[in-house]
Amino acid sequence: MASIGLDRPTMADVPSIHNNEKDETHGMDAPPVAHGVDEEVRTSSPSSHDSNKPLFDSTHRKLKPRHIQLIGIGGTIGTALYVQIGHGLVQGGPGSLFIAFAFWCTFILCVTISMAEMVTYLPISSPFIRFAGRYVDEAFGVAAGYNFFVFEAMLVPFEVVACNLIIHYWSDAVPTGGIIAIIIVLYGFINVFAVKWYGESEFWLALGKVTLIVGLIAYTFITMLGGNPNHDRFGFRYWKNPGSFAELYKTGSLGRFLGFLQCLIQASFTVAGPDYVSMAAGEAENPRVVMPRAYNKVFARLMAFFVLGSLAVGINVPYNDPELVDAFTSSEPGAAASPYVVAMNRLGIKVLPDIVNALVLSAAFSAGNSYVYCASRSLLGLALEGKAPKIFTRCTRSGVPVYCVLLVLALSLLSFLQVSSGAAVVLQWFVNLVTASQLINFSVMSFTFIRFKKACDAQGLSRDSLPYKGRFQPYLAWYALSGCFVMTFVGGYTVFLPGQWSIPTFLFSYTMIGVFPVLFIFWKFYKKTRWLEPNAVDLLKDVDVIEEYTRDYVPTPSKNKFFVLLDKFYN
Repeated sequence: MASIGLDRPTMADVPSIHNNEKDETHGMDAPPVAHGVDEEVRTSSPSSHDSNKPLFDSTHRKLKPRHIQLIGIGGTIGTALYVQIGHGLVQGGPGSLFIAFAFWCTFILCVTISMAEMVTYLPISSPFIRFAGRYVDEAFGVAAGYNFFVFEAMLVPFEVVACNLIIHYWSDAVPTGGIIAIIIVLYGFINVFAVKWYGESEFWLALGKVTLIVGLIAYTFITMLGGNPNHDRFGFRYWKNPGSFAELYKTGSLGRFLGFLQCLIQASFTVAGPDYVSMAAGEAENPRVVMPRAYNKVFARLMAFFVLGSLAVGINVPYNDPELVDAFTSSEPGAAASPYVVAMNRLGIKVLPDIVNALVLSAAFSAGNSYVYCASRSLLGLALEGKAPKIFTRCTRSGVPVYCVLLVLALSLLSFLQVSSGAAVVLQWFVNLVTASQLINFSVMSFTFIRFKKACDAQGLSRDSLPYKGRFQPYLAWYALSGCFVMTFVGGYTVFLPGQWSIPTFLFSYTMIGVFPVLFIFWKFYKKTRWLEPNAVDLLKDVDVIEEYTRDYVPTPSKNKFFVLLDKFYN
């Protein structure tokens, strides 16, 4: 797999691996359980009575390379790539959609390179949230942490509502409230029963997503060359008629630019990656070896899926297709709004639409599952840093931050809003709220790396000695910061166009942009934090723990030969 721009230096100073006592069942260090602690739930703090002592991360390192890579893919690929991408096609046309996705991937590449360098050096739980506080300002970390928590937590009800819509593609026999309740219970079951079960469930669900997008890309290639019931060799016909670029709001060049801008906004909501890989760092086996490979491979695969996916939808169906336009206008359920299903209907293909809908359902469920995981781990990171109540550091004996998971599941009850409001309205509420949050997250990651590099330079820590070193830094980080910061404000631009003003749209588009500085200022004055100068940054905190783990790590092969083959393939 081609590198994403990371150099692997000779690590002469990396400690050698030798034997250590391991947990016989999972091949991992068995964390000690303090005497007198409850059998089911134990605190992550060595002393729950001393608030001044540092909190201890009780999560377990049980995620294997295949888990890490599929978690990164699974958390990123949801219904947006299969269904909502069609909305971008309608608004901007195939040319704008393809260029926008390819262009936005350059920003995600730069964010990925920046995160890879920091996380492989210090692979801890909720890394970029905690790095923001350690390398920039404690108040900056608090604002970043709560922003990411809100982002992930609000995506859970988004996917729950999406699952409900997809199921209603077949039948309305089961009431909306019943479906929502079942999905939330399943999320709770998967996420509370130890991280190893989460990893396995997400691996297979994400594998279904990969199968679906690969199958749809292959379907596009076959049908465009005449492999369809009509034997119509249509190729790139729809790029010529009705055209490559659609006009939006205005006519002429300005209208085509606004169409492209809308596609770019769609891409900024759809494409992600480094945040989901990073959130698994604290529970990854042998992270200094596994994580660099995961960043490389996940990025390459995701970019292939997103760029080729955006190309495929423009090949399959024209942007002015009545069925596609009506699907978004009338909020058709499930995959009925998918450009792939519309294309299949145009060609008279049977059965496949139902198969696509079933796989889209698994994709939506998998994405929601990942959001529960990431939201709970971001809250755990805040609690470990003393930025959230200490109760959220408590983990089960299996290493699951149970109270964090329960809070996220409680917030997912917002999906019941669909019972009294239209599903399309509820979905749009969540989309508007979280799009800005995601862009703020990427901006935080990029700026944190810039401060990290300054600290390394000031303190004489050679980046050549790190497990991975990103090329062309800090220029790539500045590029990513500039693009993500600007797009944060552009996302809700349509509300300022003549005749488009809407108070709810404005509030949902820009609420988190206002909340972030409020959180920063509040914590800065409340705790009297200071902006860290490069020489004052603690670059060594927790490094000795990671190096000890790396030194003592001994891989324990799985007894299942099939899993052994999977681990080798994804390593």
